[in-house]
Amino acid sequence: QVHLVESGGGLVQPGGSLRLSCTASGRTVSTDTMGWFRQAPGKERELVARITWSGANTYYADSVKGRFTISTDNAKNTVYLQMNSLKPEDTADYYCAVRRLFSPSFDFWGQGTQVTVSS
Repeated sequence: QVHLVESGGGLVQPGGSLRLSCTASGRTVSTDTMGWFRQAPGKERELVARITWSGANTYYADSVKGRFTISTDNAKNTVYLQMNSLKPEDTADYYCAVRRLFSPSFDFWGQGTQVTVSS
């Protein structure tokens, strides 16, 4: 079992930045993939970015490429999502999740943190 706690959300003006953090506790392994998802009101949940704990493999949704950066701090069991040049359409609840090696889906989820981009 893995317990995930997100933090760092809030209200920011367009063009601003936020850094989300997700700290994992429990049985994490180096082969896990960590993902950041978001869900805006009335929309489906979408994968924003993902990374392995080793940092060797990353993925970004087209909508955030060049603006968001996912990274890990293994010593702190924490994954970050640095979000720059934020747009109103980035407004959503952001969730982190863990996918075990060979698992077809993300197995453990955090409670989420809200990000609002508005002037």
